[in-house]
Formats: sequence, C-alpha cells, structure tokens
Amino acid sequence: MQNSVTPTHCPYCALQCGMNLTPAPDGTVEVSERADFPVNRGALCGKGRTAPAVLSSRVRLTSPLVRSGGTLVPAGWDEALDRIAEGLSRTRAEHGPDACGVFGGGGLTNEKAYTLGKFARVVLGTSQIDYNGRFCMSSAAAGGMKAFGLDRGLPFPLEDIPKSGCVILVGSNLAETMPPSLRFFTELRENGGTLIVIDPRRTKTAEQADLHLMPRPGTDLALALGLLHLVVAEGLVDEEYVRERTAGWEDARAAAMAHWPEYVERITGVPVPQLRETVRLFCEPESAMVLTARGPEQQSKGTDTVSAWINLCLATGRAGRPFSGYGCLTGQGNGQGGREHGQKADQLPGYRKLDDPAARAHVAGVWGVDPDSLPGPGRSAYELLDALGTDIKSLLLMGSNPVVSAPHAAHIEERIKSLDFLAVCDVVLSETAALADAVLPVTQWAEETGTTTNLEGRVLLRRQAITPPDGIRSDLEVMHELADRLGVEKGFPTDAEEVFEELRRASAGGPADYSGITYRRLAEENGVFWPCPTEDTVVHPGTPRLFLDRFATPDGRARFVPVSHRAIAEEPDEEYPVLLTTGRVVAQYQSGAQTRRVDELNAAAPGPFVELHPRLAERLGAAEGDPVAVVSRRGRAVAPARITLGIRPDTVFMPFHWYGEGRANTLTNPALDPTSRMPEFKACAVRLETVER
Repeated sequence: MQNSVTPTHCPYCALQCGMNLTPAPDGTVEVSERADFPVNRGALCGKGRTAPAVLSSRVRLTSPLVRSGGTLVPAGWDEALDRIAEGLSRTRAEHGPDACGVFGGGGLTNEKAYTLGKFARVVLGTSQIDYNGRFCMSSAAAGGMKAFGLDRGLPFPLEDIPKSGCVILVGSNLAETMPPSLRFFTELRENGGTLIVIDPRRTKTAEQADLHLMPRPGTDLALALGLLHLVVAEGLVDEEYVRERTAGWEDARAAAMAHWPEYVERITGVPVPQLRETVRLFCEPESAMVLTARGPEQQSKGTDTVSAWINLCLATGRAGRPFSGYGCLTGQGNGQGGREHGQKADQLPGYRKLDDPAARAHVAGVWGVDPDSLPGPGRSAYELLDALGTDIKSLLLMGSNPVVSAPHAAHIEERIKSLDFLAVCDVVLSETAALADAVLPVTQWAEETGTTTNLEGRVLLRRQAITPPDGIRSDLEVMHELADRLGVEKGFPTDAEEVFEELRRASAGGPADYSGITYRRLAEENGVFWPCPTEDTVVHPGTPRLFLDRFATPDGRARFVPVSHRAIAEEPDEEYPVLLTTGRVVAQYQSGAQTRRVDELNAAAPGPFVELHPRLAERLGAAEGDPVAVVSRRGRAVAPARITLGIRPDTVFMPFHWYGEGRANTLTNPALDPTSRMPEFKACAVRLETVER
C-alpha cells in the first residue's frame, strides 16, 4: 500500500469529493486531483486539500485515555475498554438499559452507523440512540417523506443542475460550505438558466445570483407561501400535473391563498416586486428546481417550511420531471447514509421505521434476535442530550462534539458533566472528549475502508490508503471488543466489507435498499445510487433519478401538505431586539474539532466574529474589530465585530465552529420542530453590548 496512489474521497462535507492519496517518504500523505469523479471533477476546497494534516500524530490522539484523579492519562487498550464496559454494565444493572445513551455522528461510515445502531439495540438494549445528523437535514427528511414517501437528499444527480432553467437556492452558502459544487450553478447560468438565492446575508453564493432575496431569519415559510399564492393568482398552476400526479391540492391552495403578497412583504421584508419576479423566473422555463439547506430547515417550523417549498414545486409541475424538482443539500459527509441504517432514534437499517412490526421482524431476522427484544423509538438528539445525568446516566459517543455543536451549548455541557460515565471515540481530543471518563483513539478516513452516501444518494467506497499508527483501532474493533465484554460474542465483525454484506441483507426491501450494491460495484462504477435491489447491473443499475414514473407513496401520487405561516419560537422584543442567525465559514467545518488543528485553515479563519450592518454598529458604537457581546436568554458570547452592508440591519451572524467565549451555540434556541425535532439554530432574539478592551 505504501507509495501507491489510492483513489478515495474527502472526509468532510456531503459532496464526498474524489481525491487521490499518495504516501510520501517523509511519512506525510499527498493529495492530488482525481478528475474521474463527476461530483468535483478534480476540484477540492482548502479543507479537502489539507485533510491529511489531521493524520499527524502532532494533532491526533495516539493512545487511549482514562480519567484518574480528575485528569485524563494514557492507558492501555484493555484497561480503557474494560473501564467502558464496566461503566455501561453498571448503569444497566442499577438503572436499566435506557439509562445508557448512544450518540453518533453524520461523519461515520455506513458500516459504523449500522453497527452502532445494532450495538445500542442488541448489546445495550437501549432505545436511547440518536446522532448529530438530527441537526442537519431532519426537517427536509420529514418534509420529503410527507410529500414523496421517500427521503433522499437530492432525487437527481448534481450534473442535472446546469440543465435546469431556474434554481431557487434557499438558505445555502455553498460557495463556502461546499465550494466545488459552485461550478454546477455557474454552468447553469452559462447555459442560460437563472439562479435565485434566498438568504438574509449577501454571501459569496448570493453574489453569484441573478436575483437575491433577503428575508428576515425565520420567515422562509411565509415567503414560500407567498410565492405559491402568486402562482395561483397569476394562473401558473400546472393543472394537468396536479390532477394526474398529486393529491391534497385544494387544502394546500386554500392555505397559501391566505398569504397575499403585501402580507408576506410585511413578514419577510422582501418587496412584492421581488416576489413577482421570483415567480416569473421560476415558472417561465420548462424546468426548475428548489434546493434547500440549513437556513429554512433549522427552524422550529422547518418541516412545514420544507413542505411549503415542495408545494411550490408540485403546483408548478416541477417534481418528478427531468431537470426539475425539490432537493436538499445535505451537510455532513455521511449525513444521508448515517440516518438510513440505524443510528437515528426511530429507524432501522434500510430506512425502515422502528415501530413497524414487519421492519422489526426483518432486521431481527438478519441480526438473529427476537423482534420483541428490540427496544422502541427513543429520544431525538437534543432531547437525548438534555436528559443526560437525569434519565440517562452513561453515554457512549462516537464522532460528535456536542459541547460546541448543540444548541444551548452551555446547558448541554453541564448535562454532559453530570453523567455518571462518558466514553468517547474520536480521532482528536475534542472539547467533548476532554470531559470523558475514557477516550479511545480511532482510525480516520485514510486509514480504513468503508462506504458513505453523498448528498445525491450515491453510495461511495472510501479506500484505505495508509496503515494507521500503532495503538490506533477502528470503531468497528471498539464495538466488537465492547460487545464481547458485555456478553455478546458474535455479530460484530471488524472487517468493513463483512459488515456491509450484512447491511445489504438488513436493507433489502426497505426504502433505502442497498442489497444490490457491492464493494466491487462501487469500485468499478464510481458509486451506485440507491435504491438498488439487485446486483444485476442490466436489471437495475441503481437509481440516479427518483420519481420520474411515480412517487414512493401507496398510490404513486405526491402529497400536498397544507401549511401556514407562524412566528419563530423567540421573536425580538425590547430586551432582545435583534435576530441572531448562525452558519459556517469556508476554512472551518462543523464544530471545528479537526479543522481547527490545521495551521493553514486557522490562518484563514482564526476565530469567531459577529457580522453586523453599519447602521446597527453605529447605534451600538462599535467599530470594525471591536469586541462585541451577543446576549440571548441562554447566555453570552463575545467576538470581534465584522461590519458589512451584506447583512440585514435587524440581524447579526456568527459562525459556530469555536468553543470558549465566542461559542455561538451558547446563544442558540433549542426550541424543536414538532415533527423532525430539529432545533431552531437559525433564529433567536439577542441584544448587543459593547465590551471594554
């Protein structure tokens, strides 16, 4: 394996860009272009180019750690594994299986996510498992399931975007969050198509748009309803499509007609002429798309907001037609596959529902257990974290850093500290791992083989390029060893391909059917789109484009969902008169646990900031670079001011990658969407204060 070129994929976002890795004589790993992969065609962002830096022993964990006298100290593997098994076993014995919690991550491979869900339900017998992907696209998933009967981030490949006539991009700054994807939107405009960006900030993505709408944070639902109102009023409904391919239109239309343009302008701040221009640009071409991201989804009404955008697509005949439709831009590297195979609170492998008797029987048969032994659905991610130290006494955490990434983060940090026992598997000593009783150093992307599923629903093979350092084990080995110590000697293989073969059987016949996908096919075909129910490539080559013939509902029709505008959970008032919204910057990723350890990325984005409009800065008396305190009902964060005309005067923005006094998620509101259980990261009321230097 040494000194050979290995084609693989980036460890970061849901593009899963293709790259080549070559071990260098000095022990480092070189990244080079892999032009054959269609998603990025060789292009990489700074995070992808510098990803091997985290493989260095200078920044990574190299030994298990256990807590002794209040301090984490190096330990042997047997000691650390014994400590974890004892902690979980003691909790089960004293408080019952549901006192053991499991928290996973959207960066885990399909094999790890599948095994983690199996470990929780078979070994621990707990219902208390969820993952940080709940914070990513759960609202889009819920909206997609309601309308289409199936959730896959994009129901078409990215390569379809340049062939569309118009794309409405809602709440996505992909020029910074997934830069290689921007080329598809550039090509869209070069081909004569139109790009409409909806964002309260004039981001680098918005700068590329033909039309940029700047609504108040938390008003995307009203905006979508106002556009649908205009579609009806101007006679632009595709009546034949609605009649032949949908159900529920009358109720959805009635709900939308209550949102007349002037009313929507008052709610959103988007002028009526811009609303009318958006409808014209969207409805004139033969094809059009709506793509949403975290902006409209990370709200306490995120599912309804997604439903409203889907309704717009259905009313205009856009869904399930070539180069048209609704799609969600998944964020995390395996956010799609991570929820399909069992680490989500209510799901079993293959995107089966945990409360479906047939689903339970099928998966239990693959696992060789009694279906009645499987626990029922558990708490969603925030609710699970909020129960730590009370109902949940011990936690096994893999690939997540909720001390930075969870809403109301100071509260969650205290809940984590109140646990009887915390075990963390990670590649670095994250802020959450630093609180653990035992920390296990695990292999990274370049040191292991496994599969991920990107934002298109394309299942990919990440290949091992280098040998991990001595003393590092894989998550699969960790779960095998823990299962053995907890009395389950079989069913937890350490070989990724063996796990995938079992995953194929477990997913067979489910909505996310991987049964026809093999490692061989993934290597030969540059990925395979699910569902794929047979290995015979002639019979079924995979499904790049969903819904062209029928939707995944019992009668094949898409469902309109009637929704109406409602306020965010916490509107501004006299005490907290400004809206806070949060997001990412190009040089950092998620909680920053890995990217903040890369010198080049830190040089580009060294710390948090508060982005605010000049009028707001003038009222506050703050100049560029001055420390500004942002205060919500949950806490206080301090960061330098970044003054720009590219944000609404009633809104401030903070990136959420950092811990410490600039932690944006100290401020955010954990109000949950009633369907998806997504917290309202994107909008909460704050006030600003000056800070003495």
